[in-house]
Amino acid sequence: MSASPVFSSTAMSRPFIFSPRSSPRSTAEILARVDAIPKLAAVVPASRLEVRSSPEMVSSGIPQLDLLTGGLARGCLTEICGTPSSGRTSVLLSALARATARGEVCALVDASDAFDPASAAAAGMEMSRLLWVRCGEKYPSRKHPSAALRANSRAGELSGGKNRWLNPETQRWETQLAQMLKVTDLLLQSNGFGMIALDLGDVPVQSARRIPLASWFRFRRAIEHTPTALLVLEQQPIAGSCSSMLLRVSGVRSPVSGKKLSAVSYQLSGNPPMHSELPHSELLDQFEITAELLCSRLEKKLERKPVQSTASFKSRAAWTG
Repeated sequence: MSASPVFSSTAMSRPFIFSPRSSPRSTAEILARVDAIPKLAAVVPASRLEVRSSPEMVSSGIPQLDLLTGGLARGCLTEICGTPSSGRTSVLLSALARATARGEVCALVDASDAFDPASAAAAGMEMSRLLWVRCGEKYPSRKHPSAALRANSRAGELSGGKNRWLNPETQRWETQLAQMLKVTDLLLQSNGFGMIALDLGDVPVQSARRIPLASWFRFRRAIEHTPTALLVLEQQPIAGSCSSMLLRVSGVRSPVSGKKLSAVSYQLSGNPPMHSELPHSELLDQFEITAELLCSRLEKKLERKPVQSTASFKSRAAWTG
């Protein structure tokens, strides 16, 4: 298929003459002509833009993790993913404890109401500097009949108006995630928190993936020029390119002298407990956490897989000290 040229009577009667001298010969001449235009005088060329400085890094409270990632970046979104019992909550408690020890006020948006204040206090967190937001209400219609309708309408916005076709369990998660998005927007607008954490670890992956990518982009833009570090705990990555750092943690149970491991650890190691032992009386004392840096967009040269991408550290249960 060939394109047929379109001729104009004006062009046919007045031929075009291109003069080499009329076109600029150098970049400096081009910039001089651009500066001469009043509307373009304030435009800064890309070659003259300053290199964006690296974000400020703060400690996560775990030396091995800080050595791997350099710490947690302020003004950025960091994802920490992992399966249940992988150690992601231990990383969260350590980061919040270190932030509150620095005198910062932190916020935890608990989408599944799984936060344990006793474990947080045992980790060294100053509870007076923590705002704990519990999403979901067990009986919203008993106190305010219209509360359930408002929650369902927000869940409809999250699911694109299709929540009426969802089962009750999925609809419950949609409602709680809608509350989480609304609360996070309000917290980010306040601009007074050193760290904001979103705990989506117990949210089903199918429901967590229904969060629009535009919401994560909005969160990233809201904290871009603030000293707030945004952490997201999840089972699988869901923020995409909006996250500046992506970590994956996995737990490996390790025995301690004089202590017994739980029945789950025996099954993972391939050594089932004896019939004479009572699995319900065994407690998990200590386990080793392996953190893997999957992606980091904080460096000038983007490295999806750095040379040193893993770090290991140990975590102990709250009752063991």
